[in-house]
Amino acid sequence: MVFALAALTLQSGYHLVFNDEFDTPGRVDGLKWTYELGFVRNRELQYYQRSNVSVENGLLVIEGRRERVSNPRYDPTVSSTPVGGAAKPGEDWKRARQFADYTSGCIKTRGLYSWLYGRFEIRAKIVPIPGLWPAIWFVGDTHPWPTNGEIDLMEFYQQFVHANTVYGDSKWNSKRVPLQSFIDKDPVWASKFHVWRMDWDEHWIRLYLDDRLMNETDCSKTLNKDGFNPFHQKQSILLNLAIGSTGGDPSKVPFPTRFEVDYVRVYQK
Repeated sequence: MVFALAALTLQSGYHLVFNDEFDTPGRVDGLKWTYELGFVRNRELQYYQRSNVSVENGLLVIEGRRERVSNPRYDPTVSSTPVGGAAKPGEDWKRARQFADYTSGCIKTRGLYSWLYGRFEIRAKIVPIPGLWPAIWFVGDTHPWPTNGEIDLMEFYQQFVHANTVYGDSKWNSKRVPLQSFIDKDPVWASKFHVWRMDWDEHWIRLYLDDRLMNETDCSKTLNKDGFNPFHQKQSILLNLAIGSTGGDPSKVPFPTRFEVDYVRVYQK
C-alpha cells in the first residue's frame, strides 16, 4: 500500500502505526474495529446496529435510517421521561423504550488499538443538517467518563462544527465554528470530503480541519482532582452517527443518510 506520505515521514519523524483505507468491501475489519450496539448514551434516538455499517467503493459508510426496530432489553416495568426530555437521575432509559424509530452505527478501536500521542488523520464527509450528530472522537483507556478524558476531533450538531476536549469533573474546552462560515468560503463545502487532524503530544492537543486550527488544549492544565492526567494515557477512536438528542429534531432529515470515511491513519514518532 503506497500513500503520498514519504514527505511527512522524512520531514517530521512520524511513521504510520495504524491505518484503515476501507478498501475491502463488506464488513469492517474485525481485527481493527468493534461495534457499539443498541441504545448507548445521551438519550439519543438511534439504535446502533452492525448492519448500518459497511465498506463500499473504498469508503466506510455509517448509514442512518428511519426504521422501527424492537428493543430486546425493553422492560415495561421501567418508567422513563418522554423521548427527547431531560433524563431523570438514575433512570434506565435504555430499557424503558420499547422501540427505536431510527437506526445507525458506531465503530471503535477500544480493546484492539489505542495510542499515546501522535498524529491522527481522518478524511470524511458529513451531512451537516439539523437532527444529525456525526462524530470522530477519542476516549481514554482507564477511568470512567469524563475522568478518562474525551477528545472530540469532530462533532457536527445544530449548525456548528465542534472541536472539544473534556476531563475531570466535566471540564470542557470547547470551540464551535458556524457551518455557514465554511459555506460562505466554499458553497459546495458540504458535498466534499475534509481532513480532520489531531496533533497530540505530552504538552498539547491541537485539533485541525483542513489544516485550520480549530482548538488547542494545554495538557499541563488537564489534571483530574486525584492528580491523574487523562491526556497522558492511551486513547482509542470512535466513529459514529448519532440521531436526535443534542443533534436536534431529525423529523425532516431525508433518510437514509450517510457518514462516509475515506481513511483513518495514525502516525507516531
